[in-house]
Amino acid sequence: MAKTSSIEKNNRRKKLAKQFGAKRTKLKAITMDQSASMEERFAAALKLAELPRNSAPNRVRNRCEFSGRPRAYYRKLKLSRIALRELGNFGQVPGMVKSSW
Repeated sequence: MAKTSSIEKNNRRKKLAKQFGAKRTKLKAITMDQSASMEERFAAALKLAELPRNSAPNRVRNRCEFSGRPRAYYRKLKLSRIALRELGNFGQVPGMVKSSW
């Protein structure tokens, strides 16, 4: 089980990324627009820099929904390998067959 503080920190980052997502994409579009004047692009870049750092979507870490583990994460299932195996052994994952020999 991961530290509760790291899980909560990641949840705050998700919330901020969702909250500032539209504003961030609009400002990024202005900075990348070659037809806009240099002053407009620079002003948009400054506004983008003023946004909270944790509002960037690439700062959100993929974590297991079950245990909070950050590594060995399956995106499709939102679970770590350990949690997936545990749930598979109990027959909780549809289509997953317990292997033994």
